[in-house]
Amino acid sequence: MAKKEFSFNEAVIEIEDILRKIESGELDVDKLSIEVKRASDMIKLCQKKLKTIEEEINSTFKDIV
Repeated sequence: MAKKEFSFNEAVIEIEDILRKIESGELDVDKLSIEVKRASDMIKLCQKKLKTIEEEINSTFKDIV
């Protein structure tokens, strides 16, 4: 089964949800490492998307000048 591709906003919401669970103590200790890994994956996805957008914007401005 293919992995779902998250939008930037969906990834941020996912990260915020995981952080809320950790901060509230709602997250079961047995699932902590799984959720931290998930948050890490979402952060990497956001970083990749931001880098791509930055490159596109720089390319656009380069073409203008």
